[in-house]
Amino acid sequence: MKAARPTAGALSLRVVAVAFLGVMVALPLAAVVGSVLTGPGGVGTALHALLSRTARAALWLTVWTAVVVALVNAVMGTLTAWVLSRYHFVGKAILNAAIDLPFAIPTLVTGLMLVVLYGPQQVIGHLLAAHGLRLLFAPAGIILSLLFVTFPFVVRAVEPVLMDIDVDQEEAAATLGSSPFRTFVQVVLPALRPAVLTATLLTFTRALGEFGAVVVVAGNIPRRTLTAPVYVFGAIESGEPAAASAMSLVLVAVSAGLILAVDRYTRSRARAMGVRV
Repeated sequence: MKAARPTAGALSLRVVAVAFLGVMVALPLAAVVGSVLTGPGGVGTALHALLSRTARAALWLTVWTAVVVALVNAVMGTLTAWVLSRYHFVGKAILNAAIDLPFAIPTLVTGLMLVVLYGPQQVIGHLLAAHGLRLLFAPAGIILSLLFVTFPFVVRAVEPVLMDIDVDQEEAAATLGSSPFRTFVQVVLPALRPAVLTATLLTFTRALGEFGAVVVVAGNIPRRTLTAPVYVFGAIESGEPAAASAMSLVLVAVSAGLILAVDRYTRSRARAMGVRV
């Protein structure tokens, strides 16, 4: 049976969608690649800037803090989603609404809130400093700000899956003598794994490119608290477009690779379940 030919309206919608995607996404990406290839000194200058100690330290700091944030949120986000989907308690609606606040609050404001809360002149910051703990202008502050910004990703990806899981399976496992932990590992976790994995990778890519919150709390000290996005901003401010473009291209390549991996994984899961994609 031949597929129906698309109507003129359907074709027009496709053209508009593709054109919008090209203008908003493809052209800026092409501009970054072009600036690396055709900029002063070409690829050699860009590579030299990217291989500098400051650039390598910034990239490494960005990657390992994003990994830590993704892993922590994978655990705590799943736990929070479990509490929201399995229990009823006073204040649940408030907690549920508060989870989405990081989506609405500008990230610069997030950084300011952390400074006001943990600054050395504040009560909590002073107490932490008295015990040798430093959050602001340190990697710990970067991780804290990224945790706040990315926390909703895992919660909102896992919660609907938990709500769709048939509780009868858990009750049957408990009836057969399975402990709550074993029931979670053997019954619930396999169903959650695709959502948790996808949300964790998206959390990592979001943390990889965060600028607003980090620039406020990190102090932006080269080779210590300077992240890759802030490095890009500094390179632009310093009149070093080659360095900025090279680092931007690396961040885009890593993020795009992970997003494509997530998309491929999601599609393969859908096909395995018989869903047409």
